[in-house]
Amino acid sequence: MTSHMVHLNSGFDMPIMGYGLWNISQETCATQVYNAIKAGYRCLDGACGKELHYGNEREAGQGVARAIEHGIVRREDLFIVSKLWGTFHDPPHVRPSIDRQLSEWGLEYFDLYLIHFPVSLKYVDPSERYPPGWAAQNTNLVEVTNVPIGNTWYAMEALVKENLTRSIGVSNFNIQLLRELICRARIPPAVLQIEHHPYLTQERLVNYCHSQGVAITAYCSFGPQSSVAGKLKDSFSFSSLLEHPSIKGIGRAHGKTPSQVLLRWSTQRGISVIPKSGNLPHMQQNLDMDWSLTSEQIEIISSLDQGKRFNDPVEHGFDLPIFD
Repeated sequence: MTSHMVHLNSGFDMPIMGYGLWNISQETCATQVYNAIKAGYRCLDGACGKELHYGNEREAGQGVARAIEHGIVRREDLFIVSKLWGTFHDPPHVRPSIDRQLSEWGLEYFDLYLIHFPVSLKYVDPSERYPPGWAAQNTNLVEVTNVPIGNTWYAMEALVKENLTRSIGVSNFNIQLLRELICRARIPPAVLQIEHHPYLTQERLVNYCHSQGVAITAYCSFGPQSSVAGKLKDSFSFSSLLEHPSIKGIGRAHGKTPSQVLLRWSTQRGISVIPKSGNLPHMQQNLDMDWSLTSEQIEIISSLDQGKRFNDPVEHGFDLPIFD
């Protein structure tokens, strides 16, 4: 059986099954986080970006505080993840950004803090607009700046030394960016978070990370049925993974749902996942990892790869081809 934890190169353990906070409304977020913790989730994955359908860190923190107050967990039982947005990549803005996010959560430290995307955006003063997004206010114009990612990483390393986060990592990076970062880093990235599902397996990237001791977290685990894909018109041209005959057949063989099969395909290969559900039975189903796919079943699922990415800024209307 796969361990329920992933050991990070920073020395800490991260739950392999987390709860994602993407696209949860501010009105329901505190209750959903509380219910997720009550159901057994110990890893919560958030961010500050409003246009990325987060902007709910204050409410997430309220759910955490309620769970602690009710004696369900202690702070040290939780693994809380947040991310540095591109408008704060310039080193002088990194520390104020995490301070602001910790204040929103009501926390003294994060367990993992990630560079959200490998692109630096024009600084937006939080007093003018917070949380920021991709584009200038009321436009689709993306304004980038020339901040080397290595400079941002050195500022991230300082956060570890200041005990504001226990581990640091990146999201949406490719192999070459990772190679450059690892060559320069004094503290290597502990985690890479990427879009990962049977239509986008990214095997070379996954294998490279594993060879370098960098853990992988998958988002958009259900492919075209994930919330991020639902914003794209062409997502409907891809067959539903939840309805795919191979996925459903494998599920029937184990007495499991298609969503359980898709999550187990990742976790059994050592890749952590962060699904979201507001439905308590689904929350509990997603936590079930005490069963295994056969190697043949894993190969069948992996063979569905089409190299299809759903979380691409260009596809969402922003002229920022970071994956090309």
